[in-house]
Amino acid sequence: MWGLVRLLLAWLGGWGCMGRLAAPVRAWAGSRGRPGPPLLRTRRSWVWNQFFVIEEYAGPEPVLIGKLHSDVDRGEGRTKYLLTGEGAGTVFVIDEATGNIHVTKSLDREEKAQYVLLAQAVDRASNRPLEPPSEFIIKVQDINDNPPVFPLGPYHATVPEMSNVGTSVIQVTAHDADDPSYGNSAKLVYTVLDGLPFFSVDPQTGVVRTAIPNMDRETQEEFLVVIQAKDMGGHMGGLSGSTTVTVTLSDVNDNPPKFPQSLYQFSVVETAGPGTLVGRLQAQDPDLGDNALMAYSILDGEGSEAFSISTDAQGRDGLLTVRKPLDFETRRSYSFRVEATNTLIDPAYLRRGPFKDVTSVRVTVQDAPEPPAFTQAAYHLAVMENKAPGTLVGQVSAADLDSPASPIRYSILPHSDPEHCFSIEPEDGTIRTAVPLDRETRVWYNLTVLATELDSSAQASRVQVAIQTLDENDNAPQLAEPYDTFVCDSAAPGQLIQVIRALDRDEVGNSSRVSLQGPLGPDTNFTVQDNRDGSASLLLPSRPAPPRQAPYLVPIELRDWGQPALSSTATVTVSVCRCRPDGSVASCRPEAQLSPTGLSTGALLAIVTCVGTLLALVVLFVALRRQKQEALMVLEEEDVRENIITYDDEGGGEEDTEAFDITALQNPDGAAPPAPGPPVRRDVLPRARAPRQPRPPGPADVAQLLALRLREADEDPSVPPYDSVQVYGYEGRGSSCGSLSSLGSGSEAGGAPGPTEPVDDWGPLFRTLAELYGAKEPPAP
Repeated sequence: MWGLVRLLLAWLGGWGCMGRLAAPVRAWAGSRGRPGPPLLRTRRSWVWNQFFVIEEYAGPEPVLIGKLHSDVDRGEGRTKYLLTGEGAGTVFVIDEATGNIHVTKSLDREEKAQYVLLAQAVDRASNRPLEPPSEFIIKVQDINDNPPVFPLGPYHATVPEMSNVGTSVIQVTAHDADDPSYGNSAKLVYTVLDGLPFFSVDPQTGVVRTAIPNMDRETQEEFLVVIQAKDMGGHMGGLSGSTTVTVTLSDVNDNPPKFPQSLYQFSVVETAGPGTLVGRLQAQDPDLGDNALMAYSILDGEGSEAFSISTDAQGRDGLLTVRKPLDFETRRSYSFRVEATNTLIDPAYLRRGPFKDVTSVRVTVQDAPEPPAFTQAAYHLAVMENKAPGTLVGQVSAADLDSPASPIRYSILPHSDPEHCFSIEPEDGTIRTAVPLDRETRVWYNLTVLATELDSSAQASRVQVAIQTLDENDNAPQLAEPYDTFVCDSAAPGQLIQVIRALDRDEVGNSSRVSLQGPLGPDTNFTVQDNRDGSASLLLPSRPAPPRQAPYLVPIELRDWGQPALSSTATVTVSVCRCRPDGSVASCRPEAQLSPTGLSTGALLAIVTCVGTLLALVVLFVALRRQKQEALMVLEEEDVRENIITYDDEGGGEEDTEAFDITALQNPDGAAPPAPGPPVRRDVLPRARAPRQPRPPGPADVAQLLALRLREADEDPSVPPYDSVQVYGYEGRGSSCGSLSSLGSGSEAGGAPGPTEPVDDWGPLFRTLAELYGAKEPPAP
């Protein structure tokens, strides 16, 4: 009932004409509301109260929302009402005569909920205030004109898969711009429009929760949930708004790995080295991230010895690689099992395990062409030094693994034996010496032997062969260094003069086992004492002789202990010197005897003069010789085409001047007549020239002249070559035919000389001559 009274008072207060009635009613209501003395009303000139206007009203005319009236207004029209403040004159207007207040346009409570105005009554004629100004409020009354909105939507949320029912996912919040203190315009209720039966929402709080258990990410990873917010408490007629929530199921390790195949088959070439990839195994795990990481292992020892498996960089696949070299001829296939296991296991899901799986793997080894294989990785051979070339050192052997019966060729790489000290048999690999070896020059030889298949030269392999030169006792011991020592003439008998050490280059004749003996011969001025460690002490047995011009040469015999024993003789030089008291040498030779008479000054001057004269002569001789050489050089620079006497080569004497007879081209009319008498001999140089034939009469013809002179030269016995012993004296030595010279040769019947035996029997030196002149004529028919 009191609420109705308050509403009535508010309505009455909004109308100025009812102000007088509102005041007694308020007083009465106040007295009824609480006991006490009655309230005294203070009389006012005019009464007003707050006014109300409903928002969003859009009528055709301005709406009357209230009226102002003052007690001084007698209805005579002298009172004028004024309105100032928020919206006065634009939103709200007042009738100056009646005091009626109108709103001119639609208002929105969400933009402005109330307006504060100032009312005043003034005299119309003088504008004098009739009453003090009074402030009043016009409130905009709310209506349900705003639907709920989700300012933070759309939403994204994540929840682990396999979560229990009621697991909180996210909270959504909607806002309603209507007045929450007036009615149910802002009272919201949340419901799920889409997303059932997987998710639910709290109607009052907007918290979204899971509605079913064991949601599996591998089945459905993402859900789209639509949430609605409705005002008016969700009743009919209320406004609503909606938003979407994208819910993603996060992964948990709830799935064990699984091989899609029960058997994997791979093949690899036998020449594949360690670390070569054989194949890739992939166990499938629908989980994500770390929950899908796996580790692989080989369960059987047979496979783990030849192969190894590891996980790739992503942690998903297993990489099968070669662990040790394979051999097709030894083993052609391998079979083993491989296990894949999750590295991270969640104890909450152990019931879904075990989180591992096993598969079988078979690897086939393929044959490949292989180079020959030596029986040893390296060879170590030995041979004695000083052996004759061709001495057997050892043998290397290689075989073709693909075809053991295939022949192999062996050779030594030239760069490993640049001195060509060894040779190898190409067929069987036998190594022999090519030259005598000397251990003292070189002990080790490192050869590289190449084995090549005869059928395929591209298939070849190498091996290192180390050859050691063994020692034999072939070097006599020697002194470690030349010894040239001294002894003081004041030395006491038995004094040590020098420790002599021996050196033996052989191993068998160790230097520590060299014995030293001496001195040899009748000289007993010194004694050699063998220390039996490869050294000896040179001692002074008695007081030494006084110093002399030449030092003592002490012979020592050195002998080793090899088989056979070798010895040598060495000499130690010992000088007897005069020594100072501190033991240092003063003089090692006897003092020279001074001449009783010296050279005079005149003799010295004469000697100096002679020396100066000799020096002057030498200088003069050198100057003359240099001048002569310069003169020759000047001639050499001139034109020497007509100077035939300035060359330094020695000629052949008379033979050089008579090598060509220039008179052969001279005019035959001017030649001397031939000498009468018998023809000259052809085995000696003739004293006279052969007579020349007269030139035929007529004009001179050069061609006829040359032909004539050529015939004369062919028939002239006085021109070379001469058939003499001097030219052919060395022919025929050592052969059965003797000399080929015509001297002393007889004439057979018919005047034709000939050998006493067939030319074919003279030997290989006369094979060409026998082919030319010694061929037998075929018998006549």
